[in-house]
Amino acid sequence: MEAWYMDDSNEDQRLPHKLDPNVPVTLEELQKIGVFHWKLNADIHETDPELQKIREERGYSYMDIITIHPDKLPSYEEKLKMFFEEHLHLDDEIRYILEGRAYFDVRDKDDKWIRIAMSKGDMITLPAGIYHRFTLDQTNYTKAMRLFVGEPVWKAYNRPAEDFEIRQKYVNSLAA
Repeated sequence: MEAWYMDDSNEDQRLPHKLDPNVPVTLEELQKIGVFHWKLNADIHETDPELQKIREERGYSYMDIITIHPDKLPSYEEKLKMFFEEHLHLDDEIRYILEGRAYFDVRDKDDKWIRIAMSKGDMITLPAGIYHRFTLDQTNYTKAMRLFVGEPVWKAYNRPAEDFEIRQKYVNSLAA
């Protein structure tokens, strides 16, 4: 996993969009905004004791796998466009990359975009209430495990969503 502050370019969303010079973001800085990362062995995801331990500790009882590729996901372009709309969720978003690569973009406490490049073995949690978006890189392929506490809720709330209680709770957590 690698993270950096993004440029303001409107070029293809699948490009890296690094500033020049690059301004990297550390794991510690991501943790300050509630984003957590693990590096796991995706080749053994079905039997990985480390993944099982994380799931038990955090209550991730639901799991499914999604393949995002033009040949695998119906309405691929439409879905990718939807994933790239800035939004938040009422629950944490947990993704584990089993194959391929993808980007998660998150807003920092000053409302600047941070791009998080993920590849095979990277697992991330985004806190409920954080503004974010998702896209692939130029390979146009990722296979990811989606994890949830309880039954999955697929509802996204596009920005602006400042009035949501979970957004206020998240913003207040940054000030603590």
